[in-house]
Amino acid sequence: MQKILIANRGEIALRVMRSAREMGIKTVAVYSAADRDALHVRYADEAVYIGEAPSNQSYLVGEKIIAACQLTGAEGIHPGYGFLSENAAFARLVREAGLILIGPSPEAMEVMGNKLSAKAAALKYNIPMVPGTEEAIKDISEAKLRAVEVGFPILIKAAAGGGGKGMRIVEQVEDFEEQMQMAVSEATSAFGDGSVFIERYVSSPRHIEIQVLGDTHGNIVHLFERDCSVQRRHQKVVEEAPSSVLTPEIRQQMGKCAVDVARSVNYTGAGTVEFIMDDQLNFYFLEMNTRLQVEHPVTELITGIDLVKEQIKIARGEAISFKQEDLAITGHAIELRVYAEDPANNFLPDIGTLQTYITPKGPGVRVDDGFEQGMEIPIYYDPMIAKLITYGKDRSEAIARMIRAIDEYRITGITTTLGFGKFVMQHKAFTSGEFDTHFVKEYFRQEVLLESNEDEAMIAAIIMEKLLAEKTFQQNGKASAEGTSAWVKNRKAL
Repeated sequence: MQKILIANRGEIALRVMRSAREMGIKTVAVYSAADRDALHVRYADEAVYIGEAPSNQSYLVGEKIIAACQLTGAEGIHPGYGFLSENAAFARLVREAGLILIGPSPEAMEVMGNKLSAKAAALKYNIPMVPGTEEAIKDISEAKLRAVEVGFPILIKAAAGGGGKGMRIVEQVEDFEEQMQMAVSEATSAFGDGSVFIERYVSSPRHIEIQVLGDTHGNIVHLFERDCSVQRRHQKVVEEAPSSVLTPEIRQQMGKCAVDVARSVNYTGAGTVEFIMDDQLNFYFLEMNTRLQVEHPVTELITGIDLVKEQIKIARGEAISFKQEDLAITGHAIELRVYAEDPANNFLPDIGTLQTYITPKGPGVRVDDGFEQGMEIPIYYDPMIAKLITYGKDRSEAIARMIRAIDEYRITGITTTLGFGKFVMQHKAFTSGEFDTHFVKEYFRQEVLLESNEDEAMIAAIIMEKLLAEKTFQQNGKASAEGTSAWVKNRKAL
């Protein structure tokens, strides 16, 4: 492949383009009306307009992506993540058009895109499963009996789901039927598929995932784990590699299971096998994501492997150039997703203009972003501004660098998750490694950030007052007694 089209936007489009450029491959950007002046459009060798801002008129229209390839002569398509990245129908369109999708086959996407068929595939290799049902629930009465056998609390999950949609925790048998109906309704609305199943609810879970790579020559390797347990609304906010709780023995067992899951569908390209782990370090298969993950940089930093380059090489038909025994974990990496969200207001999205945007620098700091100062955060897409990643010789150094990087990051004009990230890094539950997916619910209080924001504003006002006083002294030969601002006086009086 001499030219590839990136069927995505923002930071992941830029991330892919940079690796492609290092490989001597030309890149084509696609963009909506909202992204006309976006950085990925400027960075690419060519750019094609594909429609209005809403994604269902642009980034989600597979035919427009194919047409842009044909217009520019691009031979392959990198889908990034989100949008069409796990869409089997789009993967087939690409294949029928004589183009190469830098990703797995549509058949693998179909199997792993449904939690029930994914579980069925994994069971061929005796992968550990959370006790529950292995098929979609058809009879609520039978399902209730099975729930009693499994033991409450139980979890109702949408087979085609993700992001917490169609998911219900049921504490007692009396609530089962009502919660079941609500889960089916929500799954139907969100995914057009009301199929649900039940699992035992793991009360204090860790979310551990394993990065895998497979090629067209039958080689499959894993690149160790990522711990993604700090979440809000069932979606990740902080990820790290390696996990602070895995022993070498468990890591080896999970890695083998992940490779077997990939092997069950003859997987090619980069993928992630997700597990849930209980407080006794028992792990169970959850699902497989058939694409590059948002959190892939932490794996790159601890292994030294560029996952995007590996994806492209595999799509070109090359064999993976290293074996499992060649891989080792070096150091520790942490990623904070910097969202345009207000953590002090239930993480609701915030929109506006980046009046100030200055990224941190220095040893062990990586920023994958798609914005610059003066740009607006569009309302049409995911509110992630950047991925802030730090790397250190060990976990303590990675945490210290993350705190320093958060302090150096300057964003004004919108509210972000930077303050929340610092709260996580400094909390004893995180620093000790003794946390689970309930971290936000158990430890985070919105007042903490409100108090911190007030303190920062107070400090800024005092510094400004001092500068004004010094300027007045230089001008008049003495400090003005009237220099204290009313805001500072009021604050001092509280």
